[in-house]
Amino acid sequence: MSTAAGTGPGPETPEPFPADHPTGPPDHPTGKPARRPPGRKGAERREALLDAAEGVLVAEGGPELTMRAVAAAAGVRLGHLQYYFPTHAELVAAVLERVLRRSAERLAPLLAPDAAADPAALVAALLAEQEDARLVRLFAEVWALAARDAAVAGAVRGFYDDYREHVAAFLARLRPGLPQAERQARAGVFVMLVEGASLFRSGVAGTRAPDTDEALVRTALELLGP
Repeated sequence: MSTAAGTGPGPETPEPFPADHPTGPPDHPTGKPARRPPGRKGAERREALLDAAEGVLVAEGGPELTMRAVAAAAGVRLGHLQYYFPTHAELVAAVLERVLRRSAERLAPLLAPDAAADPAALVAALLAEQEDARLVRLFAEVWALAARDAAVAGAVRGFYDDYREHVAAFLARLRPGLPQAERQARAGVFVMLVEGASLFRSGVAGTRAPDTDEALVRTALELLGP
């Protein structure tokens, strides 16, 4: 379902909570479903819904990422999707949180407190993630959504706040004597540099070239180094 350009997805009327949902019908006096621990099946359903959301976002673009479109892609009723993600912003935030978690898992060997702080390895690993065209497209669409939707923008800022803190913690291990304010500033510029580079290195806004890649790596290492 499309929306007018620049307006973002509009509000959608919730459907009744599905009576055959495995967690049971609503038992809250407001009529909202009672929240219970998700359990293994609930976690699997949540992941399947996020897979569907990612699929819509990458294949159709941000304006098509509506709650109804995601429910249709997942083959469930709208009420089922809204049980796990009551709002569009919460759905987008969950997509971003999962992307950050996956990235953190891939980078865990480099970011672990007991791992040797290796700036060159970290930069190489982050730039390697930009080889994933689907991931780059996902972020490009999320950024476009954030430009139109304040709630989505808040989720995106939260995502990058977490990203920056990971880099700042890495810097603290690498250069423990660096003042906190300087550490935070360098971490922020590092994230801007690497994330902005994804648009140019992927071909979305430019063409990747060896000389610019070399300059990019050199600048990123300078931010992490002395």
